[in-house]
Amino acid sequence: MNTRSDREKRERILADALRDHQERQNTYRERALKLFPKICARCGREFAGKRLRELTVHHKDHNHENNPPDGSNWELLCLYCHENEHLRYLSREDASQRGEQTPHTTYRPFADLGALLSKGENRPDDPDNRAEHEQRGTTD
Repeated sequence: MNTRSDREKRERILADALRDHQERQNTYRERALKLFPKICARCGREFAGKRLRELTVHHKDHNHENNPPDGSNWELLCLYCHENEHLRYLSREDASQRGEQTPHTTYRPFADLGALLSKGENRPDDPDNRAEHEQRGTTD
């Protein structure tokens, strides 16, 4: 039996759920998930379904009040990369309070690129170098 109070209760629950859904749609997380691909900006892992909750919004300037509509202050990071980013920020902040100069980043992806490239310059399997290596007897 559906009584009037049951219908009113269901309508109230549905109205609350709809209001909550609309409020979530207006949060910066929901806006960021609409703007950006569901990929961690640091490690590149993709997120979908239940794992989407592991993807967080990072404020690049560390100011959670700075939420521009275009999302220019946000990036999506997984829980691990987000934690790492905040730890790096805190250690830089701590070092600057002590008056120490710290580099912005320690990772140098192309540091040994010159050495790697020069290693491969005179490879015997390169057709341009084959004759020289055959002459020296250093081919495979």
